[in-house]
Amino acid sequence: MRLFAIGDLHMPGGDDKPMDVFGAHWTDHVARIFDNWRQRVSPEDVVLIPGDVTWAMQLQAAVPDLQAIGSLPGRKLLCKGNHDYWWSSLTKIKQVLPEGMEVLQHTVTDIGPAVVTGTRGWSFPVEGECAGDEDERILQRELIRLELGLKAACQAAAGRPVVVMLHYPPLYDNIRDTPFTRLLAAYPVHTVVYGHLHGAAIHAGFRGMHEGIRYMLVSSDSLGFAPAEIPLGEDVAQIAQNE
Repeated sequence: MRLFAIGDLHMPGGDDKPMDVFGAHWTDHVARIFDNWRQRVSPEDVVLIPGDVTWAMQLQAAVPDLQAIGSLPGRKLLCKGNHDYWWSSLTKIKQVLPEGMEVLQHTVTDIGPAVVTGTRGWSFPVEGECAGDEDERILQRELIRLELGLKAACQAAAGRPVVVMLHYPPLYDNIRDTPFTRLLAAYPVHTVVYGHLHGAAIHAGFRGMHEGIRYMLVSSDSLGFAPAEIPLGEDVAQIAQNE
């Protein structure tokens, strides 16, 4: 089994919503993602999808996109992104999910060689800024959810790698001390994958080792619309030497 990740699929959600308005590189992006997925991923593999799965506004409108993703090779684990307006209660989502697809909302999934947890995350104020009341409320809620997932994942892992899936960036290249990185560093996390960043913002994302944790930006356009493999065979110390 191998572990992959690719976020921000931005499936159409039943509407004619071409993504090439965000740049020519988005032309036919879904077909390109699917082609690359089939070439790289085997049925026994696992693929993490950290949010912004489809533009659908309602759960039923998201079903065709979920089924299309479900037809691809591998087991799929999803968490919520800021554009996943279709995301309903976990009970309702589970009723329509194709076989081999799961959603994580500070919950934990054991994939054998590793344990995965995930939540949406949120934006955080940078130095000199003050978050509004609503942003602060959501930020604190997401930190609580992340810690619940981390505690459960570390208990279930029993020494195996813990992989965390977030939609929002938990850090940036020039901002690495954040509420999320401080919380993540308090647990034996192996790898964190996140998305959300597109276009020029990709360059602001951090990719590499920070405080013993590997961070990977996996928004689809940052990966050239191809799933990225998450290496689990090396411990974090060995990864740090190879970076």
